[in-house]
Amino acid sequence: MSVTAVKSTVLDVDWSTQTVLPIEFRGREIQLEARAYQGCDPTYQALVLINRPKPGEDVKIPVVRVHSGCVTGDIFHSLRCDCYQQLQAALETIVDTPNGVLIYLPYHEGRGIGLVNKIRAYALQDKGLDTVDANVEIGEPIDAREYDLTAAILFDLGFNEIRLLTNNPAKVEALRQEGITVAEQIPVVTEPSIYNQRYLETKRVRMAHKL
Repeated sequence: MSVTAVKSTVLDVDWSTQTVLPIEFRGREIQLEARAYQGCDPTYQALVLINRPKPGEDVKIPVVRVHSGCVTGDIFHSLRCDCYQQLQAALETIVDTPNGVLIYLPYHEGRGIGLVNKIRAYALQDKGLDTVDANVEIGEPIDAREYDLTAAILFDLGFNEIRLLTNNPAKVEALRQEGITVAEQIPVVTEPSIYNQRYLETKRVRMAHKL
């Protein structure tokens, strides 16, 4: 297993380690290339997992999932959102696709407002507000996420044209604004539950997500 340290002077981002990460996914052991990136702000860090083509496999336009970190969903499987379900569905596609890529952004927690503010917004949702109005009530943007580091990572990997796993048209447009060609938007559809039905409906109606 090799570990290297590289500086990207062109993009002004660092990725401090590159290694092979074996993961267990639905009963399968899978070897993925893992890279850790850091932006100019040291709190802006990303983990990238890449399923490289095997010898003889056709190299296609990479399928990419840009996933916002969600402690409550991804780690504790919260039913108030669909983050865990989306992550699992995206991973299933990525591990079966040559040049499948997961870009995991911990600093995008709570659509970029952070964990504490996300829980504050949850408390207001308990009182009847939806996710949009709750963010506004606590003085935060509806969606504070930026994708400049994501675009820099994709350029560093040589993936300036991608197929994007997302329901969010704003994410597609943001990456296009950063110079990434999004050849296809691939939806990640999950089954709603009694806990996240209103959350998903808000994303569909008020944020134009393709659900």
